[in-house]
Amino acid sequence: MTMPPHVAALLALTGQRLPIVQAPIESAATPELVTAVCRAGGLGGLALTWDSPDEAAAKVTALRHALPGAAFFANFVLHFPCEGLEAALDADVPMVTFSFGIDAARIARAHRADAKVGVQVGSVEGARLAIAAGADVLIAQGVEAGGHVQSTTPLATLLPQVVAVAGDRPVVAAGGIASAAAILRVIADGAAGTMLGTRFLATREAAAHSDHKAALVAAKAEDTAFTNCFDIDWPHAMHRVLRNSTFTAWEAAGSPQPPHRPGEGDVVFRQNGADHLRYCDMPPGPDAIGDPLGACLYAGTGVGDIDSVEAAGDLVVRFGAEVLAGFSSAQHERVTA
Repeated sequence: MTMPPHVAALLALTGQRLPIVQAPIESAATPELVTAVCRAGGLGGLALTWDSPDEAAAKVTALRHALPGAAFFANFVLHFPCEGLEAALDADVPMVTFSFGIDAARIARAHRADAKVGVQVGSVEGARLAIAAGADVLIAQGVEAGGHVQSTTPLATLLPQVVAVAGDRPVVAAGGIASAAAILRVIADGAAGTMLGTRFLATREAAAHSDHKAALVAAKAEDTAFTNCFDIDWPHAMHRVLRNSTFTAWEAAGSPQPPHRPGEGDVVFRQNGADHLRYCDMPPGPDAIGDPLGACLYAGTGVGDIDSVEAAGDLVVRFGAEVLAGFSSAQHERVTA
């Protein structure tokens, strides 16, 4: 079986074996999750935006020991200071990805550390800027994505636009992808690989609350909302979440602005000794107590394709086998046509 050339280009660049990338799902992206994804042939990634330099270096070093010679990446959200970036690069992280911003100086710094660089974009104009800044890989994120979303454009519209200007740079598609069929569909549309977030949130290794995972399994695409409801700690940033008691009460009240929202100031859950208020953008972790289902529950529109919580490595192997079989079938159809 021959990989499509654009897919082979991504795999050669990053060192992964399958065109499956685990999105850096903030605090839920544990080293255990990254390790499982990488060992199964995908590309796993940590969210290091809010880590101190010492924390970032320790996590990168631990993963390099756990995954000798394997590809993985660290994500940094450029809306924030990203204090751990230099330390991650000094610890020889193989790849970094940047979102919510384009910074040519930081891209050049990563290249000096021999790290590959992916840049998330939400428009064709953003893609052009990322290319000019030196990005090795473009991540085209459609509005269907869960979590914080850069784009207002559906992936089916955005992806061909980004592919058209990308030249020889691989384009990874993100947003609403949670099945092997969806992976094959966007690869047929020009994506060299796919980034899955919500699907990996519903895995055993992800540090998400069990009620959040169960809600993902039960949900359909129409149960998600693209909103700015959960804006504490990151105002004005749009995000996609599951509709829950907090969201529906806010929407029913006319989507008022703070401090006039229903339940404003309530502690919705507690974890690690800290109180988290209603409307904060922090999702509940495994040890959260209180009302986890009333908190921010990130989910993309592909959630309807999730029917179980499974081991991340098993998921990558299963999707990988189905994707490779799809490549073989497509190749056979071309030969016999």
